[in-house]
Amino acid sequence: MKVTIYGSGYVGLVTGACLAQVGNDVLCVDVDPGKIDRLNKGESPIYEPGLSDMLVANQAAGRLKFTLSPEEGVAHGLFQFIAVGTPPDEDGSADLQHVLAVARSIGENISDYRIIVNKSTVPVGTADRVRAQVRETLEKRGTAADFDVVSNPEFLKEGAAIDDFMRPDRVIIGTDNPRTTELLRALYTPFNRNHERIVAMDIRSAELTKYAANSLLATKISFMNELSNIAERLGANIEQVRVGIGADPRIGYQFIYPGAGYGGSCFPKDVRALEHTALANDYTPELLHAVEAVNFRQKQKLFEKISAHYNGELTGKTFALWGLAFKPNTDDMREASSRVLMEALWEQGAKVRAFDPEAGEETARIYGERDDLTLCDSPESALEGADALAVITEWNMFRSPDFEHIRASLKSPVIFDGRNLYDPEFLSKQGFTYYSIGRAVARP
Repeated sequence: MKVTIYGSGYVGLVTGACLAQVGNDVLCVDVDPGKIDRLNKGESPIYEPGLSDMLVANQAAGRLKFTLSPEEGVAHGLFQFIAVGTPPDEDGSADLQHVLAVARSIGENISDYRIIVNKSTVPVGTADRVRAQVRETLEKRGTAADFDVVSNPEFLKEGAAIDDFMRPDRVIIGTDNPRTTELLRALYTPFNRNHERIVAMDIRSAELTKYAANSLLATKISFMNELSNIAERLGANIEQVRVGIGADPRIGYQFIYPGAGYGGSCFPKDVRALEHTALANDYTPELLHAVEAVNFRQKQKLFEKISAHYNGELTGKTFALWGLAFKPNTDDMREASSRVLMEALWEQGAKVRAFDPEAGEETARIYGERDDLTLCDSPESALEGADALAVITEWNMFRSPDFEHIRASLKSPVIFDGRNLYDPEFLSKQGFTYYSIGRAVARP
């Protein structure tokens, strides 16, 4: 099938590459000349395991192409996927200007039947706005064309997006026309072979499903972080509590790991957007507000522990930071806990020596050259000359380090662990002062 995808960011690239991988003819449209130039050279602008190889292979096979031309895009595909960004506005609502700009482009160029697929995470009612925008543009042209608008939200985890798309646990299709439902079923047939994964529903329910899923997962994380703060005050071990409650199949172990707060492009934005939607419809979502408030507070925890350990005297100190991305297997720094920690340390006159296996370039892009930030090329080099180590992202390479080398490299054997990677008793015996989340401080 012929598919056009507007937006060559995270969602658009993964969607395009995976649809091309199973034999579809995919054209990706973007407004950024630099990005299109890189993609046409076989370079991925984002880091996602397996994505670069898939892009190169499908470009070589002629199934995946990139263009700046919306005219080419509209002419190419029966399916017109909108996968552009919906960044949060100042009031927390989703900014739909890019989505509606694509809708205008489709309206300006459409002549035959097209299925417009909202893949971006958008508020309930966006399909209606897209439909209205296309119709308005067609009226200005003084022409008519047949089209449908559907909702097909993505459920991709950064770091595992290829597998999530190729082996989905569900494919949500929101339509108001049985014809489009069956056409989308046909498009997703290669991903739906060993058991039924397609869940068809009305458009507004599909739009809400995406926000509901992300908000529920964020709620689990904030609940565990809230519980970790209570555990610290009660002398309990939150990791033992986690195992105890996770054994209940009604709860399970996923998304109940305490830590330094969630980040990324999805959870923070989607919780705020759903809260805004509720308020705009005369409902006060107290739980959603609390989820975001707990997460905001949790991102301060590691700095609070550092400041307390040094009695607030951080000027002139240097901290090694392991991990910059908001989670492992990505270079995404959006709303990352590392940013909160670094900025708080800098404000108090401290310096940072940081290492991340993928997010170094993105960190340099965000912060530029500054005297109080050194981006290192290995975990070991980040330790050199540091007063203490802070662990903020749970990359596998940080899980079993050489503690003797860490102790020898640091000015004092102190570790602040925002992801509970290490055993407090073991580190105590190794001569470390060890701070973690929801557990007592371990001392030599």
